Amino acid sequence: MLKKYNWLWLDLGLMVVLFISSSMPYHDQSIVPELHALLPAHSGWAWLNHISFYWAAQHVSISAMGLAGFVEFFVRKLAHFTVFCLIGLAAVLGLRARVQPSWLRLVLALLSSTGVAALDEFHQMLTADRTPLFQDVILDTVGALVGIGIALLVTQRRRRPKKRSAAR
Repeated sequence: MLKKYNWLWLDLGLMVVLFISSSMPYHDQSIVPELHALLPAHSGWAWLNHISFYWAAQHVSISAMGLAGFVEFFVRKLAHFTVFCLIGLAAVLGLRARVQPSWLRLVLALLSSTGVAALDEFHQMLTADRTPLFQDVILDTVGALVGIGIALLVTQRRRRPKKRSAAR
């Protein structure tokens, strides 16, 4: 019986990690000092100078943030994307035994993942030195969609009957 709920336990664990992470002010989580020590200061990163865009109202570029801040921005966004990818995947696989039909399971996984993303940003609004962004909710939802898509591919692949070889 415990095996059925392993995916839901993963979801719950990821949500606890998100809650703890959202409770910490930015300066307690910043990895910029470590990145300064790890990243070489030479011009081998010059090709990244051409990347420049705005995320919400923040200018994201090496000239605006420095190399370490620029890399940290992408590390943070990739971490959020990955966590929500796992949340979406675990939600679909965890609800497999409980929710039928499968389209309803997909909808519930997407809505719950988006709800968790919105609550995470709300929690950041209550935390000092954190900035809640609607754009982050969208990024998190896209991550959940990718996880749901992966779960769909995995479950569809497992359902296909195996072809028998013609040579007997």
